Amino acid sequence: MLAMARPAYQSILQLSPDKPALVFVPSRKQVRATAMDLLTACAIDNDDDRFLNADVEQLTPLLERIHEQTLAQSLSHGIGYYHEALTAGDKRIVTYLFRLGAIQVMLASRDVCWELDITAHLVIVMNTQFFDGREHRYIDYPISDILQMFGKASRPGQDKTGRGVLMVPAVKRDYYKKFLNEALPVESHLQVYLHDAFVTEASTRTLTSTQDAVDWMTYTYFYRRLLANPSFYGLSDISHEGLSTFLSELVENTLKELSEAKIIDLDEEDDSVSPLNAAMIGAYYNISFITMQTFLLSLSARTKLKGILEIVTSATEFESVQIRRHESHILRRVYDRCPVKMAEVSYDSPHFKAFVLLQAHFSRIQLPLDLAKDQEDIVGKVLNLLSACVDVLSSEGHLNAMNAMELSQMVVQSMWDRDSPLKQIPHFSPEVVKVANEFKYVVSTSLPISVNTNHSSCRINDIFEFMEAMDPSENKDHATLIKRLGLDAAQLSQVASFTNDKYPNIELDFEVEDPENITSGDPSYLKVKIERELEDDEEPDTTVHAPFYPNQKMENWWLVVGDEKTKSLLAIKRVTIGRKLELRLEYVVPTPGEHELTLYLMSDSYVGVDQAPTFSVNAAEGMEEDESEEEE
Repeated sequence: MLAMARPAYQSILQLSPDKPALVFVPSRKQVRATAMDLLTACAIDNDDDRFLNADVEQLTPLLERIHEQTLAQSLSHGIGYYHEALTAGDKRIVTYLFRLGAIQVMLASRDVCWELDITAHLVIVMNTQFFDGREHRYIDYPISDILQMFGKASRPGQDKTGRGVLMVPAVKRDYYKKFLNEALPVESHLQVYLHDAFVTEASTRTLTSTQDAVDWMTYTYFYRRLLANPSFYGLSDISHEGLSTFLSELVENTLKELSEAKIIDLDEEDDSVSPLNAAMIGAYYNISFITMQTFLLSLSARTKLKGILEIVTSATEFESVQIRRHESHILRRVYDRCPVKMAEVSYDSPHFKAFVLLQAHFSRIQLPLDLAKDQEDIVGKVLNLLSACVDVLSSEGHLNAMNAMELSQMVVQSMWDRDSPLKQIPHFSPEVVKVANEFKYVVSTSLPISVNTNHSSCRINDIFEFMEAMDPSENKDHATLIKRLGLDAAQLSQVASFTNDKYPNIELDFEVEDPENITSGDPSYLKVKIERELEDDEEPDTTVHAPFYPNQKMENWWLVVGDEKTKSLLAIKRVTIGRKLELRLEYVVPTPGEHELTLYLMSDSYVGVDQAPTFSVNAAEGMEEDESEEEE
């Protein structure tokens, strides 16, 4: 890369002296290094601002908003860069200045070639290899990436021609000439993901037999390319019989593997295909069948929260997490600070990286920019996987499905289950949380002093207690609390907005329906009424306050009926709660006798709002099926 910097500079001067140029390099680190090399080349030519087309004074207001100082420095000389770890604000400013023509040169990393929405007169691709940490070697760019890069060498309506420079070793020159000058066939990779396609189609009842699957294949692009390029797909006999045999074997083998994985039910006698529970879950959450197979084999009634964390991060959805050169030592240092350890550690695995970065998210550890970007991608994927874990465990009647629900809360709020719920409040750093926890106050009362002889002091352990302590009618000493928190007026306003408008205050009421006629093995019902505490003219806001979660999130809740004694889950329903919700929840008591059951209301987003009232039922012994048939 060092040897390519000067030729790239000369190419810009010769081919695009006064028009925009876009330069692609393999990694974020090399983006910065190349920017500095180009600035050095300009300085050697005694023209530091060769690529700057505006006064620095005009750019100053924008440059002051740049978070990355190296970027601000290079922009002031007309060279910008764009990589995956830049903040959204920095990306907008750089793109704006390049489109405006204020800067002439833009450097970009390979990873953003599909994201970058700009064009230039000249495109330079410096090197066509990047380091793959999993394989411990440099590998070539996909041809599609290179074509995408050179596709930006055009400015419609401004240039009659576009220019492109590809910098590669001499031995690869003819190879790239061939692909750049000739049409590149677009091949299908359906055969690689055929299991997932069949799971989706089977779950919607599109595929109900092996013949349906074969017929479905004939409508795919894969089928069209099969005859056009048979060797690519391993088809040796292109006759009608050979093609039919190839498709039948492919379909039968795929369905058989899905059946062995307990994803679908394949009846070979009547040639029928029907989805099992795992297929419905995988299709609903768009989860790979390999991940679903892992969940089915790994999740059990004895799986604890730590086990779920390791199982979830072993999902194939994290195979695409990039392993960069020299980042393993950073991951090891973070891993040393993680409270949960892997059973078998593989430091070069993307699953290890996901495992570490997810725990770093819970601990709110500051990470380098590239790892922080990877962490965003991982956190954004994990909620669907956790919801699938809930469904898998609950379908087996395991009450530890609630561990996955708690893990979902931890992901959204970026905190451990042992942390204080107060960490969810804006501006509540560990120091502020400690101040709140140590503050003691006496709850105000309307009773006469002579009557109220036992003044028990209260501490603030959760958000509802904090709201009470901040209420002057409940705590006469609230001014002292405000002073000790050390928050300014604007911060206190945001705290009040969160506690009053965002944090859900839910009232749960329920009634056992027909308690005298509950029979083991037969459906019983709870009448459940849930109401959110709101003003009459106030609309419910169900968007979640989650500043550490990368995506916008809406509130969801689980209603669970469970038997804590036997650790069995008797009923589950996922709901959304607006102002009010009334429903009838079906559950089945498995054995006769007295049972102490619990109705759990679990949030998927907030910590400290869960409710778990108990109720007792006395189930009579149900009639055996044989006896009932005899009576009939």
